[in-house]
Amino acid sequence: MTLTVLAVTQTLGWGVLSLLPVVGPVVATDLGMSLPSVFLGTSTMYVVTALAAPMLGRWLVRLGARTLMLAGFATGAGGLLLLAAASGPAGYFAGWTLLGLFSASSLTTSAYVHLNAVGGQRARTAIGSLMLVTGLASSIFWPLTASLSSQMGWRATVVVYAVALIVVALPLIRFGLRDSGGSAEPASPRETGGGAGPPRGTFGLIVGAIVCNGFVTVGFEAVIIETAKALGVGAAEAIAMGSLVGLLKVGGRLLDIAGGGRWDGLATGLIAAMVMPLGIGALLVGGDALWALGLFALLFGLAGGAFAVARATMPLVFYDKATYALAMARIGLPLNLIYAAAPPLLSALLVHVGAQAVLGCALGFSLVALGFLAVLQTRRR
Repeated sequence: MTLTVLAVTQTLGWGVLSLLPVVGPVVATDLGMSLPSVFLGTSTMYVVTALAAPMLGRWLVRLGARTLMLAGFATGAGGLLLLAAASGPAGYFAGWTLLGLFSASSLTTSAYVHLNAVGGQRARTAIGSLMLVTGLASSIFWPLTASLSSQMGWRATVVVYAVALIVVALPLIRFGLRDSGGSAEPASPRETGGGAGPPRGTFGLIVGAIVCNGFVTVGFEAVIIETAKALGVGAAEAIAMGSLVGLLKVGGRLLDIAGGGRWDGLATGLIAAMVMPLGIGALLVGGDALWALGLFALLFGLAGGAFAVARATMPLVFYDKATYALAMARIGLPLNLIYAAAPPLLSALLVHVGAQAVLGCALGFSLVALGFLAVLQTRRR
């Protein structure tokens, strides 16, 4: 029951946030904004999510994940209504600011913390299963958003999504999830030279690995089609390669789930970090050759999907239930900032320097992530 409720509500939450690729041009025309300015709404959301994550992490520990998700989904509905009522940039970005608070308090981290609190030894498998489902959010909601907006307009579509958060998500969370509790004093992820906590510097290594990988997966994936075109790949082939990467990411998550309890999140992350540079290297060396495109899609897709699971489960190797919640919230600050910064940075690199520079940058960040994980491997409890 818990996993089903979270699968429905998290997919709904991420689905409604994925509306811009579908309605962005219409929103730009309606509000008198440029298309790049409209897409800054997503960047605004990521920045707000990043800045709010550490503060909300303490409330997550004190109140429990269910309570925070209830408040967050209500905030998300308010953000969508504000977005639907916007008449210009001020209202538009105010709506995305509230959606950033919604993302920080209700999506991903809160769900993982709740599963860790109630799932015990099954938490890692449950997190992987949840990620498998929520990874399909855009595939479900892009055609739905296109259909609704063509029939009733983008504003009415956003209102429908706000109502869905209220009448579907809130009751499911309130009555379908049990209270995971909280503590009066939130614990801190302790780091010591020995004894109870992980060795000093462990948290920094985890953050470094996750952020470097996030730069590659989110930033590079945002420009992957245009990068392939710059290498000489045809538009149809570039889109097909990008779609194949998305499908294989689901396969990477399935591989991790299939492992059950035979390996942990750190092992998954280390293997994925070894495979990812090989895929980028194939594209860097082979360019627009068919073998290079196929090998890149296979290796990068599988590694990206597997590391997405590792990102949520790796801290479980080092932290207990209470400190896991706060650690995940603290990771949210740098991770969401890199999510906001990476796509425009790599886009600028592609335009001003070229595709080889983008590939070289992605390869460098993936190797740095591998280095962090190699050090973490020596620090197992």
